[in-house]
Amino acid sequence: MAQSPRLRRSLLFLLALPATVASLVLGLLSVPAWAAPIPSRIASLGDSITRGFNACGWYVDCPSRSWSTGSTTAVNSHYLRLRAQNASLTAYNDAATGAKVAALNGQAQTAVSQGADYVTILIGANDVCTDSESSMTSVADFETRFRTAMTTLRNGLPDARIFVASIPDIKRLWQVGKDNGTARTAWSVFGICQSMLANPTSTAAADEARRDRVRQRNIAFNGVLAEVCGEYANCRFDGNAVFNYPFTLSHVSGWDYFHPNESGQAILAAETYKAGFWATAAKG
Repeated sequence: MAQSPRLRRSLLFLLALPATVASLVLGLLSVPAWAAPIPSRIASLGDSITRGFNACGWYVDCPSRSWSTGSTTAVNSHYLRLRAQNASLTAYNDAATGAKVAALNGQAQTAVSQGADYVTILIGANDVCTDSESSMTSVADFETRFRTAMTTLRNGLPDARIFVASIPDIKRLWQVGKDNGTARTAWSVFGICQSMLANPTSTAAADEARRDRVRQRNIAFNGVLAEVCGEYANCRFDGNAVFNYPFTLSHVSGWDYFHPNESGQAILAAETYKAGFWATAAKG
């Protein structure tokens, strides 16, 4: 292929430079202008998913398996990917099992006190997954609570990068697990996400309509996350990468058939990192 005059001039310019200077110029050219600096402190906010609940043991938090700040190489979390570029990177897992969006501001305050310059957020599954459809968090309240937490981060950490992951598609969990007897038993015995997972084999119009309404709430919450995040220059939403991922039953815990297992956490890490600030460095 013939070289353009501009490319030829650029190559001649580099050849005329001392080796060390040419190397520096090439290095600068290889980094996108929009690339964010590698952080020194990462804080993860959210619920049991970010705590790695049930990813390594029976009904326990497994923060080492967290998609965001975990230390297990099999998961290859955001923390491990970034630590490869900054060995002094410190990680804080401020998420809490069972947390709803109402708890997010308190977690944000903790991240501020830690001086985090990179914050990940995955919140809302517990606002969708409740004991009944009627007990789900309202969209208005979800937005108010999320905005409050984002304001805390903006005021306390004005230069921090904030990554917001979408809430997984809860209806997909029903779809991939409804025909599995063990999954149905776990959902029933432990009362898991009954707003969506009650009567999992029912084809009654009322149950199908309920599942659709719950999914619409799931979608509405993701819309709030995207909209509010979009109002902040240093915030990036995952573009519904988590919500749209076609996960299977093999990606969730065999103890509760709800939380991501180690494999599921690895997928979360890969999909969210590809949608984040250092996307060009993502290796899957």
